Amino acid sequence: MLHTFWVGNLGPVHDAVLSSGKQHTSGHAKAAMARVLDELGDKAPALVRGDCGYGNEDIIDVCEQRGLSYLLRLRKTANVKRLIERLFRREDWTHASEASQGWQAIEDELRLSGWSKARRVVVLRRRIKHDIALTAKKRGQHEANEQLVLALPHDEVQDGAQVWEYTVLATNAQYDIAAIGQLYRDRCDCENGFDEPKNQWGWGGFTTQDMHRSQVTARAVALVYNWWSWYVRAANPQARREVLTSRPLLLAAVGRATSSGNQTTLYLTPMHAEAGLIKSMIANVHAAIAHVRAAAEQVPKIDRWRTLLDFICQRIVGQIGLPTPPPALAAPG
Repeated sequence: MLHTFWVGNLGPVHDAVLSSGKQHTSGHAKAAMARVLDELGDKAPALVRGDCGYGNEDIIDVCEQRGLSYLLRLRKTANVKRLIERLFRREDWTHASEASQGWQAIEDELRLSGWSKARRVVVLRRRIKHDIALTAKKRGQHEANEQLVLALPHDEVQDGAQVWEYTVLATNAQYDIAAIGQLYRDRCDCENGFDEPKNQWGWGGFTTQDMHRSQVTARAVALVYNWWSWYVRAANPQARREVLTSRPLLLAAVGRATSSGNQTTLYLTPMHAEAGLIKSMIANVHAAIAHVRAAAEQVPKIDRWRTLLDFICQRIVGQIGLPTPPPALAAPG
């Protein structure tokens, strides 16, 4: 079981801790999470997010003891369901807008059994309007006699009843309630990140009974995944590209190196059909390397890796403009 700590929407893995298959709950990741946060020190995240496996007081305590904001999903226990029933009668739900993707929000306080105190919770709800399948059976009948009812837009079950999906989040973050839902939905992007290390980089096929060796391998895979992710973001800062498409795009080239004096020049001939796009992406990578080289000339002891990542992040948020791509080669005449 790999307990993984991601760096928000950027996608890199900050750490991956391996445990046995029977140690899959968040309680077995608490110590590792506390260590990661302590190592970050003053660079700790502005917001710690986690799914319902992490929505318990053990994990909340790790954040509160360090003065960190958190946004954690709660399991739908009996007490949480009672909170939902009580809040559904209130009239002060936020208005569902296009920006909120149809979700309404309301906040309250909740103290679950085992919690040391009441904490702020935000409840999100959204009405399900399409593609509903309901089952109905009379009391005493067997499950085999259940009747499936599809709720179509013109059916009475659609007009006479409101079917809702809901999520309950525990948080101490001082964000507007309307932003809480989007902040949690953004966390779900990391689910796509799991697919790449597992299916494209080999996270799913190296484990042995030697936990130490498996742990080292897991971190090595995560490191290679991070290197490639940063390289692709340097090439395409506008959006993340999945490895399934970015590797054929950026690795399908023939390279030739020439040396003159103390300088080596690498010439790449793209073999991919999207040669124009590749040239533009390579120009972005060249701009990032040139920035680090210029900074290193001014401050020789500069941390080049940190300088490179800072440059890429500034590109992502649009603080630095993209370079002009190289001119297209003239067609042979």
